[in-house]
Amino acid sequence: MAPPWPPPARASPRVGGLRVPSGVSEPPRDFHEARGAGGKSQQGWIWDPESPEDDDRKVRRREKNRVAAQRSRKKQTQKADKLHEEYECLEQENTMLRREIGKLTEELKHLTEALKEHEKMCPLLLCPLNFVPVPPRPDPVAGCLPR
Repeated sequence: MAPPWPPPARASPRVGGLRVPSGVSEPPRDFHEARGAGGKSQQGWIWDPESPEDDDRKVRRREKNRVAAQRSRKKQTQKADKLHEEYECLEQENTMLRREIGKLTEELKHLTEALKEHEKMCPLLLCPLNFVPVPPRPDPVAGCLPR
C-alpha cells in the first residue's frame, strides 16, 4: 500500500523509493514516470532504493533466489548421482557379458575340437555307401564373435 500524500514531514520525504523534490505537489505513479527519456530524472525526482520497503523487497528477493539456487544445485546433484549409478550398473553388466562371451568362446573351441575328433572315426562318415564328398562348412559363429 502506498504511503499517504503528501508524505509526513521528514528530512527527505519518499514515495515508493523515490525521494520527493521540494515544490512538487503530485508524486509520479511509478518509477518509469519519475524517470524521463534516457533514464534522466524529471522534476528533480531521485530514485533512492534505500527505503525500508525496498530493503524488505530486496531481502525477500535474495532469499527467494538463494532458495531457488539451492533447489537447482540439489536437482543437478541428484541427476549426476543417478547418472553415476546408471554408469556403474552398465559397467557391471558389460563385465558380466564379456565373461560370458569368453566362456562361450571356450565352449565353442572345445566342441569344435570334439567334432573334429569324432569325424575322424564316425562310422557313418566312414561307410562306403556315404561316399558323397562333404564340402567344408563355414563357421557360422565365428562371424558373430568380437575380434
